[in-house]
Amino acid sequence: MRPGLAPVFAEKPVAIIDIGSNSVRLVVYSGATRIPSVIFNEKVLAGLGKGVGETGAIAPEAEARALAALARFRLLIRQMKVVRTRTVATAAVREATNGAAFLDRVTALGLKPRILSGEEEGKRAGQGVLSAIPEANGLVGDLGGGSLELVEVAGGRVLRSASLPLGVLRLDALAEKGNFAKRVAKAVAAAGFDGGCRGRPFYLVGGSWRALARLDMALIEHPLPVTHQYDMPVGRPRELRDVLRGEGPAIPDLGSVSISRFPTLPNANLLLEALVGALAPGGLIVSSFGIREGLLYDELPRAERRLDPLIVAAREAGAGLGRFAQHGDLLDRWIAPAFDDDPRCARLRLAACLLADIAWAAHPDFRAERGIDMALHGNWVAIDAAGRVMLAQALFCNFGGGRDLPYPAIAALATPAELKRATAWGYAMRLGQRLSGGVAAGLTRSRLGREGDTLRLDIDRGAEGLVGEIVERRLKSLASALGLKAAS
Repeated sequence: MRPGLAPVFAEKPVAIIDIGSNSVRLVVYSGATRIPSVIFNEKVLAGLGKGVGETGAIAPEAEARALAALARFRLLIRQMKVVRTRTVATAAVREATNGAAFLDRVTALGLKPRILSGEEEGKRAGQGVLSAIPEANGLVGDLGGGSLELVEVAGGRVLRSASLPLGVLRLDALAEKGNFAKRVAKAVAAAGFDGGCRGRPFYLVGGSWRALARLDMALIEHPLPVTHQYDMPVGRPRELRDVLRGEGPAIPDLGSVSISRFPTLPNANLLLEALVGALAPGGLIVSSFGIREGLLYDELPRAERRLDPLIVAAREAGAGLGRFAQHGDLLDRWIAPAFDDDPRCARLRLAACLLADIAWAAHPDFRAERGIDMALHGNWVAIDAAGRVMLAQALFCNFGGGRDLPYPAIAALATPAELKRATAWGYAMRLGQRLSGGVAAGLTRSRLGREGDTLRLDIDRGAEGLVGEIVERRLKSLASALGLKAAS
């Protein structure tokens, strides 16, 4: 990944209409093209695939519901002045005997639908995961209503994919035949993926698996309910089976999960348990990005695909909420000599610096809390729970909150060493912001560095007056956090 390049911004919104086997959805995006922001998202659970599984054709009531939703979507994208819309259909329409007639009606609404093949559907799902988790190395499982796409990803590329008839709307019939796990394993082996995830992550894509993750997080009282890159133990589906059967702990309130999603959870979990046996993954990692994001990612030039999505998003947020455009990059370069960060920590440090001024408009008593909220709950990708906590710790200190996050359970998601490092970043950022007043001159005319057991702040001749009492105090705080002496 190349974190340092400026993102390319879309001037006007673009949209994806996804006609799936279970739901019909409109998502409108805007902002940085590498990691665009969702400005509108609506789905209707039309259930096109249910009729296909039972009779081979889309049922009239499902078609009517889908067409009504699509007519609304068409009006919305006109009103939003969307400049480009991609309308795609997947397994249900692909396999239905009346799929072509359905698409004719969709075309009559003013849309231009295209059926994705099973191979392309899998490839786009894999690209969606890579767009949000660039280092992904394992198998992607995209669970829809009509099919399951298995996709191998590694080295930033989609390597191979297969589409299996194992969508959640078809699993009742498969379960009724008995030997469910063996049948799943046979389908996986026939596709050439038997044991193909051994020791590597299995990345979970699709609404039903995200809902399972929500359930798991609620049951274990996970303190940071962000599903993207949530890491679920491989043995957890077996335990969730009892919960979903009503034989374990009561299912807690899952306010963020649609009621209509609940009927699919037992089968989604049953399939996941069987896939764990067939694929032998080393972990289960949830991805909130899938086919729709993959369609956008596929359109990007190669150079832009290589940009770090966390840094692009942090830079966009910093530019929109901060006072000093691009000051974060300079601030990061200024504090870097005080640290010996590995690449993982260096990119998190850069993200923190890009966000170092986002809370300036808040009341001073609440700036530290605003920094925590942005770090923990921002719509970031390419960052795990520990990384979010490190961002929160750095911003909390940067905005004057002190050394310790006020939420011990959340702080425990990072190691003490990670928290200590992020605390020092925060103090360094706070020092740089005070010294410079947020403009470039103060940083370009000074240098922060280490000499043995001393942290030095050197100032160019003529700029010595920048070092006042508050600057001296903040230099000492940073030196103390690093276990060093201060000198200027």
